[in-house]
Amino acid sequence: MIKKVLVGDEKYKVLIGRNGIFKDFLPNSLARNKKILVISDENIPRKYIELVIKSIPSNKVVNIHKIKPGEESKSFANFQIILNKLAKKKYDRSDCIVAIGGGVVGDLSGFVAASYMRGIDYIQIPTTLLSQVDSSVGGKTAINIESGKNLVGAFKNPKLVLISSTFLRTLPDREFRAGIAEVIKYGLIYNKRIFNIFEKENKLILKRNQRIIEKLIHESVKTKAEIVTEDEKELGIRAILNFGHTYGHAIEAKNNYKNILHGEAVAMGMRMASKMSMLEGHINEAAYKKIINVFDMLGLSKNISNNYSDLKKFIMNDKKVKSGNISLILLEGIGLSFQTQEFNIENFKKSFS
Repeated sequence: MIKKVLVGDEKYKVLIGRNGIFKDFLPNSLARNKKILVISDENIPRKYIELVIKSIPSNKVVNIHKIKPGEESKSFANFQIILNKLAKKKYDRSDCIVAIGGGVVGDLSGFVAASYMRGIDYIQIPTTLLSQVDSSVGGKTAINIESGKNLVGAFKNPKLVLISSTFLRTLPDREFRAGIAEVIKYGLIYNKRIFNIFEKENKLILKRNQRIIEKLIHESVKTKAEIVTEDEKELGIRAILNFGHTYGHAIEAKNNYKNILHGEAVAMGMRMASKMSMLEGHINEAAYKKIINVFDMLGLSKNISNNYSDLKKFIMNDKKVKSGNISLILLEGIGLSFQTQEFNIENFKKSFS
């Protein structure tokens, strides 16, 4: 069964299914494109790339570019290398980029697509749970610079997002759990149904029961689509998608984007933001313990060796800081969130411990 979600004012499609989804939808989507640059990373199983390429009509010119896995690849160096490759192979606005991989591949590919000749088509084929439920949907693209994560980028909608839940079967356990963190986020900030699924079905989720996983993907994409369609340029409600990210991005930057996955850092950040919500009196202790219990049941352990003084300089470089003031997304209930710059700084410091 193919599940379809329409996103944004341009109403691009996010299609959720299994591996047949590529031969069913890629040929028509690429009808106007002559050359295709497939961008992937060295960890993506060859069979996935071949599955996609075999679904591309044989009259297209297909080139492949692979990057090293990890946040370090979201760099100006790789951005420039790919732009030069497109130019040397004479790609133009009638051509297309197909991104096969996780959030790093998708973010970098999207920024290249937004920049080359002021914009060419691109298609997202996310292969990790985190990218399927989050980074592939919403049109935000970016690269990292020394001062912080995602500080250089553009809004660029893909022409299509194709999600195959079967890709998750070979996803390493650590990557899978990191993706689970972003799914929990939707349950905490907006859609309580998702949180309830985690409470009731945590064992089946960890066993990667395909029916439950596809339900979570669909609910997550539908939730994000509703939010970003209302606020594509992050001027209002879309900010709630950053729940836990002010903390999480600082943790990633402090560790030079090494030895920690984005979802792991965000999971830590959501624990901190939930604690901050309790310290500020927006949620009670019972709700806070309920949230932490779900993280614990799913093996998203605390594992925090950070404190406010260590992370302060990275937090102040976060793109969500406005006029020197930190913006936080806090909870006023499970499934209810809001943005604020008004909070007790002492409580903020306590939320790190």
